[in-house]
Amino acid sequence: MKRLSLLAVATLMFIGQSCNQPSNKNNENSENMNDTAKTEYYTFELSDKVTRQKVTFINRYGIILTGDLYKPKNHDNRPLPALTISGPFGAVKEQSSGLYANQMAERGFATLAFDPSYTGESGGEPRGVASPDINTEDFSAAVDFLGIQKNIDRNKIGIIGICGFGGFALNATAVDKRVKAVATTSMYDMTRVMSKGYNDTITSEQRTHTLEQLGEQRWKDAETGTFALGSRLNVEKLEGNEPQFVKDYFDYYRTPRGFHERSLNSVGAWTATNALSFMNMPILAYLKEISPRPMLLIAGENAHSRYFSEDIYKDAAEPKELMIIPSGVHVDLYDKVDMIPFDKLETFFNENLQ
Repeated sequence: MKRLSLLAVATLMFIGQSCNQPSNKNNENSENMNDTAKTEYYTFELSDKVTRQKVTFINRYGIILTGDLYKPKNHDNRPLPALTISGPFGAVKEQSSGLYANQMAERGFATLAFDPSYTGESGGEPRGVASPDINTEDFSAAVDFLGIQKNIDRNKIGIIGICGFGGFALNATAVDKRVKAVATTSMYDMTRVMSKGYNDTITSEQRTHTLEQLGEQRWKDAETGTFALGSRLNVEKLEGNEPQFVKDYFDYYRTPRGFHERSLNSVGAWTATNALSFMNMPILAYLKEISPRPMLLIAGENAHSRYFSEDIYKDAAEPKELMIIPSGVHVDLYDKVDMIPFDKLETFFNENLQ
């Protein structure tokens, strides 16, 4: 019972429901960050076999998205297969998605890591908002961009989604038939976790209470003309009694390992009402429509989020594959190159981007 209580607390912290004391410190830096955490700082080193170019493109809601386009330096003039990559939920392209893009470009792919709408360097107001619809659209807008570039084969485009953007990646693939294959790592279904909590432990009474809080917060926002921020996912310091996965998040986002000053998970917070559109809009209702295109689901053996990938694997149609990384936890698949199966990802996309 104690574990379930901790999970419930962590869930409420995660979806930002502490509406009574919103934080507006969206850009503060922690004193334990080193001086390299600057705006153009990346949490990984660019490969000497790869080029990186900042690009912008627009989604069908008129939001200008910013990304980094990675390409292998030494390739012939044949059009390249391409991947668009985003995630984790609340991260920026200078973190995990850029690391993935860098690694996959080394393996011969043109790769686009981008900041989702309302976050990072991408446009959209107010800041710190997520949307099941718009974040799904962001992937398709990235496919638009890749498909009109010189030296990219628009018939060989795939998606990699990390953490919460794994769910959006699957949803985008289901609706966008231009995508030939999809892979996820440490996948979250954000609509499921926000509406039901971790391991579906939120009761109907708790859900009702949360929705009542969100409604009250809307009145407050309307009165002030601003959108208050909810709780921060990662606090300034740990108390020591947090669930292990909260400690793992802290170890990535709040230390030089993965810190970035534009990342909501490092220094900011989502708006207090961010969860509203996730509460009754499940994103994976048409999961089976990914077939006959293949999916690869990768999760850590000890990841608190493992059940999301396992449940998707059970529900999805063939062809599908579930890969469990021995001893891995959720955030290991953010940046631990020795644990992330990049060789498997290379083989998967080479075989399926046809």
